[in-house]
Amino acid sequence: MQRRRLRERLLYFAIVPSIVFAVLVLGGIALRTTLQIEKARQQTVFDATLTLADERVDRLDKLIIAQDNVVAAHVDIANLNTIARRWLPTASRETPTVRAILVLDLSHESRDVLAFASRAPGREDDAFRRLLLGRLFSSLNFDGDTEELRHLHQIIDQQSILISYWQRTYAGRRYLVVAWHDVPRLVHDVFPRLYRDIDRGNSRMNVIDEEGRIVFGPPIKGGEFTVGRPFPTTLYNWRLQIALTSADDLGDKVERQRMVELGMVGFAAIVVLVGVTIIIFASMKERRLAALKSDFVANVSHELKTPLALVRMFGEILLADRVASEDKRRQYLQIIVSESERLTALIENVLDFAKVERGKAAYEFAPGKLEDVVSRAVDVYRYRAERDGIVVHLVSAEGMPEAMLDARAMELAIINLLDNAFKYAKDGGRVDVEVASEDDAVVVRVSDRGPGIDPDEQERIFERFVRGRRAGEQRIRGSGIGLALVKHIAESHGGSIEVKSPILEDGRGSVFVLRIPVSRGHAPRKLPIAGASSVA
Repeated sequence: MQRRRLRERLLYFAIVPSIVFAVLVLGGIALRTTLQIEKARQQTVFDATLTLADERVDRLDKLIIAQDNVVAAHVDIANLNTIARRWLPTASRETPTVRAILVLDLSHESRDVLAFASRAPGREDDAFRRLLLGRLFSSLNFDGDTEELRHLHQIIDQQSILISYWQRTYAGRRYLVVAWHDVPRLVHDVFPRLYRDIDRGNSRMNVIDEEGRIVFGPPIKGGEFTVGRPFPTTLYNWRLQIALTSADDLGDKVERQRMVELGMVGFAAIVVLVGVTIIIFASMKERRLAALKSDFVANVSHELKTPLALVRMFGEILLADRVASEDKRRQYLQIIVSESERLTALIENVLDFAKVERGKAAYEFAPGKLEDVVSRAVDVYRYRAERDGIVVHLVSAEGMPEAMLDARAMELAIINLLDNAFKYAKDGGRVDVEVASEDDAVVVRVSDRGPGIDPDEQERIFERFVRGRRAGEQRIRGSGIGLALVKHIAESHGGSIEVKSPILEDGRGSVFVLRIPVSRGHAPRKLPIAGASSVA
């Protein structure tokens, strides 16, 4: 038995830490997964914003390059005089941002302007020619493929200049074709079409220069999902900034989702830990209950063995006719009868308790006098009181109201209270039984002058298989089910049972108080105690 208990205990203490460790591991994995998912969501939002920015800057570059290709188609190096006639009629439609076209002769150091066509001729054209030949020409890139389309973007005198240029060779001479783009027209006409009300208002964007000054669009508050991309080949000194207006919402959503998932992980961990705690306490309770049941079996076995041994011994004496006198014969017969009654009471207790445990206890209620039931129970213990030298003092008030009760069950409850009192009354030699009416109840008090009951045990002694500390110290017999049965019977009658201890000045004694409600329509009457009877 001890080895089995040791194995069970080792298994128990091995399983519980394993469960807790598994919960912690699963919680850590779930938390790590949650953080990885959050990071992936943030990366997804960032990638989406970056993709949108790349698409928008590429759109502007493609638009400008498309106009440059139209200009290249209209420029015939072999017949420069036809440029204006071929380009101007469709310029506003095909090349709305191109303000003027120039063709320079690169074969001579003077770089003469061989052709010039403008959509709005004026003094600004002359200023642009001087600017091109004086300050911009040195910034042009002539390395590599000379016929490749290239762009120059510079800020001169707080004005943004954008030109497209490429070289052509004809009849052994080199020419430079220049398209002058109207940057203010780009900002006021093209930018609004490209960078306003994007994605149905779900994003914000603007264009800023090298110094961070806004060229177009509203101010953007920097955020986690705001990106900036320079224009690749055209307005490369400017940047397009994009911030999703839903970035804050996405961030909040990610944070809320993270908190929800963390909360779920925490809740799951708490549930598991609570479950493990419940299992631990249930296991401890079951172990205590198993130990109490084991003690109960041992106590009941001893309770059965003692009276059976007496019955057998005195029966054998009577059977062998080894009795000295007729008085001894009657005494032996009386012992056999009393021990048989004791056996009967014990067996009835066990059977009734078994019915209670199975939930099959049934009571037959009828109006009755509780004082009569108490009187019969005291009579049952008359011989035992005489044998043990205990005085039973019964006091009953007159005219007490009736109560709805099961007479047999209530007598069993009173007998159990008397049996409990007798066990501890040997030192005091007296048991008091009082029946009285209080308010709407009939009250039975059974008191003894024994060692008393500790305060911390006064609730537990009514639990099944539980016995007080002093019962073990003094080796007092008992099964541990008597008071539990009394409590069940009392509560089944709508009443209650309680114990008060100590009741004497020397710290000794106990009184059990049983309350049973009176029958409806019969109010209790408070009468003085009219009589008393004693059994000694």
